[in-house]
Amino acid sequence: MYMLKRFAKLVNAVVAGVNRLDKSFSPSDTVTKLRAYKFTLKDSIYILHILSALFWLTLMQVPPFPYKLAIPILYAIALFIPFTSQFFIPATPIFSWVLMFYSNQFLPADHRPAVHVVLLPTLESVLYGANISDILTHFTHPILDVIAWLPYGVIHYTFPLVLAALLWLFRSPTLPVFAKAFGYQNCIAVFAQIVLPCAAPWYEIIYGLTPAAYGTPGSAGGLGRIDDLFGGDGYKRTFASSPLVFGAFPSLHAAWATLEALFITALWPQYAKWAWAYAAVLYWSTMYLSHHYLIDVVGGACLATACFYFFVPEELRNGNANASGDKYERYDLESRRGGVGADEFASDWTVSDEEETPIAYRSPNPGMGRGRGHRHTASIASLIRADERAGEEGWSPIAGVGFVFPPEIRR
Repeated sequence: MYMLKRFAKLVNAVVAGVNRLDKSFSPSDTVTKLRAYKFTLKDSIYILHILSALFWLTLMQVPPFPYKLAIPILYAIALFIPFTSQFFIPATPIFSWVLMFYSNQFLPADHRPAVHVVLLPTLESVLYGANISDILTHFTHPILDVIAWLPYGVIHYTFPLVLAALLWLFRSPTLPVFAKAFGYQNCIAVFAQIVLPCAAPWYEIIYGLTPAAYGTPGSAGGLGRIDDLFGGDGYKRTFASSPLVFGAFPSLHAAWATLEALFITALWPQYAKWAWAYAAVLYWSTMYLSHHYLIDVVGGACLATACFYFFVPEELRNGNANASGDKYERYDLESRRGGVGADEFASDWTVSDEEETPIAYRSPNPGMGRGRGHRHTASIASLIRADERAGEEGWSPIAGVGFVFPPEIRR
């Protein structure tokens, strides 16, 4: 019964999510919205996105010109189609990060800063008294390899998609906020990795502390043992052709896990311990697999925390998932919805069209349950100017009882 109830919730959430989508494919609808939209100063951030895209597209060599023009053309088409724009506009910071991450490999080496090989291990020894990541790599075992591989090499890449799907289904006003925090966090991290390139622990293991060159291929580090365990070479080939080889600081693996744990803690606190347990194992796995120093992990976690508190409104941080919505979502003027508390993924009940509550009876506080908090609104309103309506045939504010408004004093 419990599983059937959960499945019914999921089905209801999917149906509600599909109903919320703008299903129009007419660009004229987008043009109409643009004409009616009032631009504010915060919208100027899109100018920065355009300039950034022009810079990185100009540097991009693969695909070559004119084939790379297909990227901005297809993106512009997606923005003008209402059905796709509702996904692509909130995801703009994420696309900016992907473009920056991929195209940075085409920056000329003579225009890039020198790679820091000694900086991170030195800072780690000074701050923590030892090279923690080096200590964690001294003892390896196939079981530990698998435990480290699952969060680092599998869950890490799928968790953001799963969390985004859950937000879309059960906390839809929060999804654009998550996309913004996630995208700008990654943009800041990649920019820091470009201007402050640092070698990862695997470089120290392979090459020692000798100066690094930009032509050095990347290494899978401890994930190479996973390739050997399963008889493949997927991780070795992927990391060898990485667009950003010297991007150890800050750790985006740590940043992703921290940001995900923060959102889950705010919206579903009953699952917080599992989210932070995952984050803790991933922190360890980044060092065990020789991909990051401890200071990289701390830097990534601090970056995620800063982005969470900067981009996420206080109402959402306190678990109110409808706080970022407009007045119709907050006061439920169009349809009755369930509670927005953080104890469940979705409400336990829905209201059909036949049960639609008249607007006079609706409570301005969403999430108050089934009760109709303003049931007497119409009765109170009917007493206004009652003396003018008292003479109307068949009308009385209180059936069967004489009534005079304002009341007269009887002697």
